Amino acid sequence: MRPLNLLASLLFLAGAVWALTRSERTVREIQNTYYSCLTPFLTAGSKLEVKARAFRDEVRHSKELEAELDEIRQEYDRLRQVESHARELEAENARLRRAMDFQQRTEFAATAARVIRRQPTTWWQTVEIDRGEDSGVVLHQPVVADGGLVGKVDRVGKTGFSSVILLTDEACQVSVQVEGTPEVGILSGQRGQYEGEPKLRLRFLSPKARLSPGSRVFTTGRGGLFPANLLVGTVEAVVPGPLDSEALVRPSVDFTDLSTVFLLPLQQTQ
Repeated sequence: MRPLNLLASLLFLAGAVWALTRSERTVREIQNTYYSCLTPFLTAGSKLEVKARAFRDEVRHSKELEAELDEIRQEYDRLRQVESHARELEAENARLRRAMDFQQRTEFAATAARVIRRQPTTWWQTVEIDRGEDSGVVLHQPVVADGGLVGKVDRVGKTGFSSVILLTDEACQVSVQVEGTPEVGILSGQRGQYEGEPKLRLRFLSPKARLSPGSRVFTTGRGGLFPANLLVGTVEAVVPGPLDSEALVRPSVDFTDLSTVFLLPLQQTQ
């Protein structure tokens, strides 16, 4: 035993012997004094115990709340996914309804196709659709949308794939006429369109062409490729020239968001 422990034990024994040799009244006074000294510590300890229990209960309650919050978050995420899926289905249904309405309105036996791929580097030049040779697709077949002319098929795959060159590509040229005027020209896309909404270029108009902004532009049917009277856009501005004039045309089709297109039978356009 260490010296300090031994000394403490001896002092305790000496105090106990001294207390036992006192009178009963003296012992009671000693006890009262002892309890009086301990009372503050006991009271403080009791308060600490109450606080510790309250803290423990609060921690347990916080964990329960946290678990409930996690469940609520998971349920919220699940509902957001359900809502997103419902919106996608609603948009898909709207596209299908528009497609059915278009097929009913058009005078041609149009075949619907979905745009399945579009490259950022050729965004205004080509799109790929989910129809191929197995669906009767042929080269140069006209492609339209609810808004008007989209372009033509420039490559046909064996099954479930074809490439469409868009009207916004300068290589896709169409014979058109401005509504309500004798003005006839060649419409095509413009090179270097990388941002914003693309515009079309209408060339070979007469030098004194008088076109009003907003005038509609339709296909003429010349050349036997595209049928006549397909809407392609509206005139935005005219640039006069010494030999001929040009016009800037806003496309009638929203080329920024192509999802469903229609293929017109080639034999009906010849």
